[in-house]
Amino acid sequence: MQGDSAGSTAHHLPGPSGHDDSGGDDAAAIPPASWPRRSAGTLLGCGTALLGFLHFLVTGTALGPFLLWPHTRTSALHIVLTGARRLTALERARRAVFFGDRFPEHYKASDRKILHYLAVRSCTGLLCGVVIGLLGVGIVLAGLLVRGTVQASLRWDELLTQVLLGGVLLFLDLQGLHSLAALDARIARECFGPSERELLQRRIRELAASRAAVVRAVDAERRRIERDLHDGIQQRLVALGMLLGRARRGRSPEQADALLRQAHEESRDLLAELREVTWRVYPSALDSLGLEEALAGVSERCGIPVRTEFDVGGPLPRPVQTAAYFVVSESVTNAAKHSRATAVSVRVALRGGVLTVQVRDNGRGGANPAGSGLSGLRGRTAALDGVLRVDSPEGGPTTITAELPCA
Repeated sequence: MQGDSAGSTAHHLPGPSGHDDSGGDDAAAIPPASWPRRSAGTLLGCGTALLGFLHFLVTGTALGPFLLWPHTRTSALHIVLTGARRLTALERARRAVFFGDRFPEHYKASDRKILHYLAVRSCTGLLCGVVIGLLGVGIVLAGLLVRGTVQASLRWDELLTQVLLGGVLLFLDLQGLHSLAALDARIARECFGPSERELLQRRIRELAASRAAVVRAVDAERRRIERDLHDGIQQRLVALGMLLGRARRGRSPEQADALLRQAHEESRDLLAELREVTWRVYPSALDSLGLEEALAGVSERCGIPVRTEFDVGGPLPRPVQTAAYFVVSESVTNAAKHSRATAVSVRVALRGGVLTVQVRDNGRGGANPAGSGLSGLRGRTAALDGVLRVDSPEGGPTTITAELPCA
């Protein structure tokens, strides 16, 4: 059949993470098939549909009793499925050669889907043959009408009636061919790749999982902020108050002066820790200076050397900048605290509308991808349809890579 817009171009079926599963990097560059090729594929499809119909007719007649008997049903069904899979492979090759379709290479349809496809394809292909036959009859009748008009053997009212009737039948015939072409392309997509329903269900599961991950990440971040405020800043404020109280009650000026100096140092440490907590909540440098300067601030605050390579030639969406910052900040902090690393390298690059963030340290490895910190980063990237990969074998090194779409 002549493919519609969905059937005459290469089909690219997204995977769980949003990437192409078409099986080739150059599939997107394949031009649509020309109408002569699609017409040839349509005529060939009528013949393959006849083969499918004969397969069901012959195997159903010969193996019908064996399909009804439970002891021989499995063997008989295997014979039916073997022929059905070969005919389905022929249909797939026809769609690829004549219509330019590209389907996932590693997708394997179930036996039930194979039989359903071949049955529907046989019916639609035979119906398409009937419609093409009617179109041929209409062309012959149109030729006779033209000859009658030239020979002046038709009255004007008969000619007008025949033209109107022929125009209506031609419209219905072409509309039938178009609808059958659309149906042929749709059932091919459902058999040779994930169906629209399967893709929708997969997308719903991904969105539900990413939403739950974001909720968990937000809750974990709130608990961490509360812990930092309670165990860090609050304790320092209590100590600062005690120092000031002792200085006020001091009996000698020397003792009061020493306590005030100690309180002054405590206040500076308190401000530094408060600044660190606020940076972990949200870095103000992202709004004022941009992602590159915010990452430079992460390098300056880290206790180990951090080498940053920033290769971004255009503006980035604000959510992508925020996610990239937290990926780098969390990864660098984990490397400094837990991995015993002595050096960290950070690379941020924008290629083809995808921002790639890679953090690599020379620590001992063994990072747990299911830990709260990395789980939070995975949820943050998943919320943007991104992917987070953690490669941390025992003994190191640890490489954390995030891919964030910028579209």
